[in-house]
Amino acid sequence: MGRNDEELIKHKIWDLEIQHRDLDQTVITLDASGNADQLLLRRMKLRKLNLKDQITKLKSQLIPDLNA
Repeated sequence: MGRNDEELIKHKIWDLEIQHRDLDQTVITLDASGNADQLLLRRMKLRKLNLKDQITKLKSQLIPDLNA
C-alpha cells in the first residue's frame, strides 16, 4: 500500500468518525426528548453500527501485513 493510499484511508476514517459522532449526538438528543420515533431511532443506531464496522475495516487495512 502506497503512502497516498494510507492518507486516503485515514481521511475516510476521519470522515466516518465524524459522521458516527454526529449521529451519536442526534440519537442521544432524540432519545432524551422522550417522544422520538422508535423506528427512526432503531435505524439511526443501525447506521451507527454500520459506520463503526466500516471504520474498523479501514483501520485494519492500515495494519502492516506481517507475512509480507
